[in-house]
Amino acid sequence: MPEQNKRTPYHSNLSNKQWEIIKPHLPSPSTNRGRKRVHSYREILNAIFYLLRSGCAWRMLPHEFPPWKTVYHYFRLWRLTGFWERINATLRTELRIAYGRKPEPSAAILDSQSVKTTETPGVRGYDAAKKVKGRKRHILVDTIGLLLIVIVHTANIQDRDGAKLVLEQIKGKFSRLQLIWADAAYSGQLVDWVKVVCGWMLEIVKRSDDIKGFKVLPHRWVVERTFGWLGRYRRLSKDYEGLTESSQALIYAAMLHIMIRRLARIKKSSG
Repeated sequence: MPEQNKRTPYHSNLSNKQWEIIKPHLPSPSTNRGRKRVHSYREILNAIFYLLRSGCAWRMLPHEFPPWKTVYHYFRLWRLTGFWERINATLRTELRIAYGRKPEPSAAILDSQSVKTTETPGVRGYDAAKKVKGRKRHILVDTIGLLLIVIVHTANIQDRDGAKLVLEQIKGKFSRLQLIWADAAYSGQLVDWVKVVCGWMLEIVKRSDDIKGFKVLPHRWVVERTFGWLGRYRRLSKDYEGLTESSQALIYAAMLHIMIRRLARIKKSSG
């Protein structure tokens, strides 16, 4: 009997349809000699998604999951091998096509989010504008809100400088990309830098001084909605990770969970 059928499933568990979507993209079993893998990839992923949605610590994973050290081993291994980024890109392309879009975006939206850190060792800084001591999550999303890249850095780095860290990483990766929208925090010399260095147009979406109270701004609401999606994953309420690379991997994993569920709903409705 499969491991996942031995217990009552958690809300964060992969359904059979969701598992069939991600299963072909998982690493093939190693042919090297050594101990045979005991726990299924499905249960490893279920444990990681449970940690993300519930906000628990690695050591506090429920005992019906594989041992926490085993789960963390695979999370770390997949971070080191770039698995989280690769599978995010693969399923993003699949989901865009399912929505009737081109595989790659021609436009994107950039924004950052400052979050507090904890007593866990690791780099951190103070964002004077947001009055937050911790780190910034800089994300670039397509016009659907799907994650193109995330870079986590200290909160004291200004948005314009953080944007360069993001855009330098994706330069040459998206052949159709031409336009990036961002808020006023990215105005100034960055506009010319993006055009000269990356060959894209950076368009600043400004809030009118005449408007009072809450106002949905064109394009910017898309990236803000993505932060809202990620906010459902309680492990991301603060940055608990020692390494910024681990913080990035968890954000990719959360987006992966979101995309798997969407693809499963699309296939169910069309099936």
